Amino acid sequence: MLDFRAETFLAVCKYMNFTHAADALNLTQPAVSQHIKYLENRYHAPLFLRENKKLTLTPAGEILRSALETMRNDETTIEERMKESLSAKKVLTFGVTMTIGEYAIVPALSRFVKLHPDTDFHIRYGNTQTLLSALHEGTIDFAIVEGYFQKEMYETRVYRTEEYIAVASGNHHFTKSVHTLSDLTSERLLVREPGSGTRAVLAKTLALKNMSIRDFAHIIEVENIHTIVSLLRHDCGIAFLYKAAVEDEIRSGVLRQIPLSDFMVKHDFTFLWNKNSIFSKEYEEIFEELK
Repeated sequence: MLDFRAETFLAVCKYMNFTHAADALNLTQPAVSQHIKYLENRYHAPLFLRENKKLTLTPAGEILRSALETMRNDETTIEERMKESLSAKKVLTFGVTMTIGEYAIVPALSRFVKLHPDTDFHIRYGNTQTLLSALHEGTIDFAIVEGYFQKEMYETRVYRTEEYIAVASGNHHFTKSVHTLSDLTSERLLVREPGSGTRAVLAKTLALKNMSIRDFAHIIEVENIHTIVSLLRHDCGIAFLYKAAVEDEIRSGVLRQIPLSDFMVKHDFTFLWNKNSIFSKEYEEIFEELK
């Protein structure tokens, strides 16, 4: 169980405000300050900096926050495992992004399920940022994501590497010859919501070309990969997707890849969990089985 002063520290990290942390914990602000001062004396390092009334973590504070969050999440997992031991049933809770869950992991997951008949599975779907938040809060054990993240916060393994391509309907008519990314800006772009790994890859690739999503003439923002594929099939725009999500449609000719001379992108699907978790060995074994 975490020390009550550690809980206070994590609350201040959450709100980055002593008063708000005190309100959330039903403490006085002087009590919160006292708890933080105790930890700073205990670890012989300042944990927060104040600049223009804004609170930020010091490098030492970042290290402590990461360690305490992992300890808190492991404690939650231990409690769950102890409950499971009473029923001789194990529960595994993990998250996958939409593309991975729908198109990349089902065969491997089906094999894994059959090899573990006594395990119950809770599979959460969400975009990359939603799943990272769930890991941060300890509500899932691990995740497989496609977007960007702070690598120093997690133990990571590459699940697989996928080609990321531009796609249009097989019947789509371009008003001009298309050779590069800039030739597509007059098109309607179908794109995932902010926080999605699929969108993040596109945004970063465009930024390298001094471009952005806003450069496209029209945008349709969709939170569901199936809807984007359906809209592509009905020739409602173009999209940038992992090839795994549209391989069948491209093979049948319903959709087609748009060849671009300046857009050749591959990106990792990453299996990750909280750094320094006491369950790291178990998650490593699960990764090897799924891979």
